[in-house]
Amino acid sequence: MPLSDPLGDMLTRIRNGQMRRLATVKCPASKARENVLAVLQREGYIRGHQRRKDEAGRDELVIELKYHEGRPVIRSVKRVSRPGRRVYSQASAIPRVFDGLGIAVLSTPKGIVSDQEARKLNVGGEVICNVF
Repeated sequence: MPLSDPLGDMLTRIRNGQMRRLATVKCPASKARENVLAVLQREGYIRGHQRRKDEAGRDELVIELKYHEGRPVIRSVKRVSRPGRRVYSQASAIPRVFDGLGIAVLSTPKGIVSDQEARKLNVGGEVICNVF
């Protein structure tokens, strides 16, 4: 069954996996999901991710979750722009998540980047999610 919000599904799998204290979670693979995971890995919110084939031969992403002193590194992950309501931000108005302690992940003309990278590149775009 096709999903109406694949990125939201991946974020929910990460959230649920961390509530259950799982080491890894799996989700179907796509370039957008992989790019969001690359940003989360660069910013230190997940250990890593890898693309591989499942038993049926379809590509899937295996996401290694990160914990610090037994607590999940990601305290909250919230989908901002969804299929029913897109949220865009100009370069000068990119939101600060928890006063700079968290990150916003944006889809920009320069690719999927964090809020700090978008400010550095001076580009705006669609705000995908907030992570703290």
